[in-house]
Amino acid sequence: MSEILIRAREPTDMADLTELLNQPKAIWGTLQMPFVSLGARQRRAAAGSAADLHLMAVIDGKVIGSASLNRFENRRAHAGSIGMAVHDAYAGRGAGSALMAAIIGQADNWLNLTRLELNVWSDNGRAIALYERFGFEREGLFRNYAWRDGAYADSIAMARLRG
Repeated sequence: MSEILIRAREPTDMADLTELLNQPKAIWGTLQMPFVSLGARQRRAAAGSAADLHLMAVIDGKVIGSASLNRFENRRAHAGSIGMAVHDAYAGRGAGSALMAAIIGQADNWLNLTRLELNVWSDNGRAIALYERFGFEREGLFRNYAWRDGAYADSIAMARLRG
């Protein structure tokens, strides 16, 4: 198996990122909408905050995973929110773990964030297990959190606190 490289998102990543986020299982695990065009994804990236961190997992030059850390402001400047997705064809190969380790390393060692938050679908056991391995704990359940694939789905709020 090829080595997973973690690096910052580049403008040239948008086509691979669009493909990744249009995969059925990747969409199912996120709040993203299916069938987002490359142009729409490029506009969204251009409009994002410079304070946000976007990392890519890359194998043999292809983006196969993505994670973001969105930092909060003012009285919540100690906290950030994480989102991530892995290409369907590359699930289970370690990209999620590599991305999570990199995001947490940045949050702890460079940004001094003491609280990291995320939401995960309550039926996404694989993702929940990953987050728990990295020290995230369940904080609550959002019932009927969002409409997904023809039905309302519940979401679990999770957080990791550091010292």
